[in-house]
This record gives sequence, structure tokens and C-alpha cells, in this order.
Amino acid sequence: MIRQSITLALLTSLAAATAGCGVADQGRAPVVVRVDDLSASSGAGSQNFGGYLHSDVVTNVTVSGTSVPTRFNDIGRVTLSLRLKDAGAPGVANTPSELNTVTFTRYRVVYRRTDGRNVQGVDVPYAFDSGMTISVPISSGVQQTFDIVRVSAKLEPPLLALATNGLTIDAIADVTFYGKDMHNNDVAVTASIGVTFANFGDSAS
Repeated sequence: MIRQSITLALLTSLAAATAGCGVADQGRAPVVVRVDDLSASSGAGSQNFGGYLHSDVVTNVTVSGTSVPTRFNDIGRVTLSLRLKDAGAPGVANTPSELNTVTFTRYRVVYRRTDGRNVQGVDVPYAFDSGMTISVPISSGVQQTFDIVRVSAKLEPPLLALATNGLTIDAIADVTFYGKDMHNNDVAVTASIGVTFANFGDSAS
């Protein structure tokens, strides 16, 4: 039985990694949290969300006929859903209740480069924590937006230099969402999205 449980856990982890969507099986919580979608939109654009983020480190905005260098935060969007760990047996299915609802109250973003150079403030922006309150019932998925790249990151190394040196940084943003169910059990789930940081060309106004 122990060997079967270990094997099932490994297969679940491999499946989650292959699909690119986060799945968490947290301790005593009777539910599994799943990230059905993680997308992002450049703050410099019109919030067209996609599966990859092109983060513009500085955007020239025309104000009264004058071009003004401006920094924008970039927005992430996540869809979270729940599944019962124990669905029951055929003909004797377990029934979910409101007590299975999970409320997420914070998230953490960590950046890592695809070339393995990951010193924060030198190779990648600093990781950060922020608040986000959203309740996810087991009956349906819930969508929420959040900051995935902060304005302050574009004013610090290494993104600050990209405004003038013409270089790019290809990275992955790992986003972990933390919450609790109605029984006060801790729940967390992580998902990832690719990011390219650069001073992209701005569209003519």
C-alpha cells in the first residue's frame, strides 16, 4: 500500500509538470487545488492575455505631443479550481460541501533564467510576495488577476539596464498561491509562465 501511494504521488507530480499546470496535494486538506490556466499581459499593452509574457521595461507614451518614458506593471491572470482527494467509490460518491471552499490570501513570484543564472538583483528581478484574496468553491473554477511584474522591478537591476543596453532576459516566473480551507488546513499550488524582459519597440501613437 505504501509503495502504491508513493507511485501514485510520483505519477501525479510528473503529470502536472508535463501539463504545465500546477497541482497541489497539501497535507490534511481534503481537496486538491489545480491551476487550470496561468496567463499574462504586458502592462504597456491593452491587456491581451496569453501563455507567454513579453515584459516591456520602458514604454514611450505620448503626452501632449511629448514622448514620456513610462514603466508599467505587468498583469497575471490565474484560474483556480478544486477537486476532492477522495471522490468515493462507484455508486457511493463523496459529496463536496461549502466547507471545502479554499480562500487564497497571498502569492509569491520567483523568477529564474533559462540559462541557470539566477542571482536576484543581478541576473533576475527580486522575488516578491503580495496579497490576493479570492475564495474558490469546489463547484466551479474562479479567475483572478494579480501583478506578476512590479513597476519597482523595472527601476532596479537587472531590468533597469535593459532600457538602454539593447539586451534581453529570458526567464520563467514561478507563481505560488497560498490559502486555507474552511477547516484551517494550509493549501498551496504553483504554476509557471515564460517571460522575456526587454525594451521592446513602441507602437506609433
